[in-house]
Amino acid sequence: MQTQLAVAAYIIHNNKVLLIHHQKLDLWLPVGGHIDQNETPDDALLREIREEVNLEVEILNKLDLPVEGKTKKNLALPFYTNVHSVGDHDHACFYYVCKVINPEKININQKEIKNFDWFTKEELNQKHISENVRNQALEAFKLFEKLTK
Repeated sequence: MQTQLAVAAYIIHNNKVLLIHHQKLDLWLPVGGHIDQNETPDDALLREIREEVNLEVEILNKLDLPVEGKTKKNLALPFYTNVHSVGDHDHACFYYVCKVINPEKININQKEIKNFDWFTKEELNQKHISENVRNQALEAFKLFEKLTK
């Protein structure tokens, strides 16, 4: 089976995490999608977030090392990675924690997304949220709290 690189963002604001109800997959998921050719994971993540929910974010967990020599820029560190099936292909996915800059501008791409909601930690226990997404989101909350103290 073909494996494609993908990214996903757990976007946190006011002690809630943003999840989207994916049109094609009929699942509640973090915002994300494929990494295009010649695109860094960070650039893909920012693009997918703009395309799907029209938000600007800060990707957290970036080491602030000096950029020198042949290094062009530093990239954020994913807090989790996995390979999962999306039907006809697999995704090798990098998951990131993000802080939203303009939450009032949210506007979903209705071709890809049925709905969106902001979930508290407690609300993640609802039956329509998969165990994988719940566990990832709870880890994202922990990292967000640590990085934004």
